Amino acid sequence: MQKLSGKKLLLVGFTLFSMFFGAGNLIFPPHLGAQAGANLWPAFAGLAVSAVFLPIAGVVAVARAGGLDKLARRVHPVFATVFTILVYLSIGPCLAIPRTASTSFQMLVPLVGGSAGLRLGYSVLFFAAAFLVALRPEKLTDWLGRILCPCLILLIVVLFAGCLVHPLAVHYAAPSAEYTALPAVQGILYGYQTMDTLAGLNFGAVIALNIRACGVTQRSAVERGTIRAGFVAGALLLAVYAMLGHAGAETGTVYPGLATGAEVLTVLAQTLFGRAGLVLIAAIFVIACFNTCVGLIACVGQYFHQLLPRIPYPAIAAFFAAASMLVSNLGLSAIIRLSTPVLNAIYPAAIVLILLSFVPGLEQRRAVYPLCIGLTAVQSIAAALPLGAVSAAAKALPLGSMGFGWVLPAVAGLVIGVSVSLLPGSCKRG
Repeated sequence: MQKLSGKKLLLVGFTLFSMFFGAGNLIFPPHLGAQAGANLWPAFAGLAVSAVFLPIAGVVAVARAGGLDKLARRVHPVFATVFTILVYLSIGPCLAIPRTASTSFQMLVPLVGGSAGLRLGYSVLFFAAAFLVALRPEKLTDWLGRILCPCLILLIVVLFAGCLVHPLAVHYAAPSAEYTALPAVQGILYGYQTMDTLAGLNFGAVIALNIRACGVTQRSAVERGTIRAGFVAGALLLAVYAMLGHAGAETGTVYPGLATGAEVLTVLAQTLFGRAGLVLIAAIFVIACFNTCVGLIACVGQYFHQLLPRIPYPAIAAFFAAASMLVSNLGLSAIIRLSTPVLNAIYPAAIVLILLSFVPGLEQRRAVYPLCIGLTAVQSIAAALPLGAVSAAAKALPLGSMGFGWVLPAVAGLVIGVSVSLLPGSCKRG
C-alpha cells in the first residue's frame, strides 16, 4: 500500500503549516496574550478551536470529500460554483494575497522607511518572487517544507528563547475587561478573525499535488497523506501559537495598552535584542507572509486553471500575482475595509459545511445540506452587508452580538432537514 515516509510526511506537514502561517497568525496570538494576561491559557484554548481545529478540519473535510467542489455540491451545484469562486477570490486577490505584501512591508518600515516608491518596489519584488516559486505548485515542499518553514520556526524559537532567558515579567498581568469573564469564548471569537478556515478548504488540493510528487498516486493514499499532513500542521500551529501567546502575555505585562500584535512583537523584539530585534521580527514577517502568498497563488491558480483549462496555469498565476500587487498598494486598511463584509458573509457557511461533513450519513439526506447552509447563509449575508432593518434583525438573533448569530439558523436547518428526510416518501441521495 502506498504511504508517505515519515520524513516526507513531515516535509508536507511543514509545507501546509507554511501556507497557513501568515501575517494574521503572527499577530493574533501575541495580542491575545497581551490582552488576556493571567487568563492566557483559557483564552488560548478558545483560540485553538477556531484558529487550529477548524482550519485543519477544513483540510480533512475536503480531503475526505474528494475536493471542495464535491463537498459544496452536497448543497447544490450552483451553490458549489458560486461559493467556491467567492472563497478563492476572498483568500486570493481580494484580501489574503495582497495583505501578505502590505503587512510584511509594514514591518520593514522602521528599517527602510515607508515611502510610496519603496512600497511599490517591494510589492513588485515580493510578488515576482512568489510567482516564480508558485509556478511549480507540486514542488512547494522543496521550497516551503525544506527551506523556508524551518527558517521561520527557527527565528520564532529564537524570539521565544529570548523570553525564557530574559523574561520581561515573572507573572502575567491582570486580564483586560473582555478577557475577564469568559476568556475561552473571547479566544474563539478572536481566532475566528484569522479566516484560516476558508484557506483550509483550499489548501488540500495543492497538498495533494505535492503528495503525488512524492510518488504516492493511489487516491485513498493521497487522501490519508493529506489528512496526516493536516495533523502535523495543526501540531505546529498549536506549538507556535503557544510560544507567541506566552511572549505576548509577558510583553503586555510590562508594556500595557499595545494596540496590535505587530506592536507587541516589535516592542518585544526590540527590548530583547535592540535594533537586531527589528531585523529579526521583519525577517519573521517577510518569510511567513511570503510562504502564505506562494501557497495562495498556487491554490487560486490551480482552481481557475481547472475552471478555465484553455488558459495555461502560468498565465492565471501571473494575472493573480499582478492583480494582488496592485491591490496591495491600496494599503492594508483599505483592503480590509473592502473585503471584510464578503468574508463575514461566507465564513459561517464554510464552518457549517465543514462540521456537517463529519456527521455520518447526512450527505444521504437531501434536505439537510441545502436547508442548513441556506439558513446560515441568509443570516450571515444579512448581518455582514448594510441592509438596514434586515441586518438589524439578523444581528438581533441569539449570539448575534458576538458574531455567532448564524448558529441558531444552522441548528434549525439541521433539525428541519433531518425531520423532512424522515417523512414517508422522502428522497435520499443515491
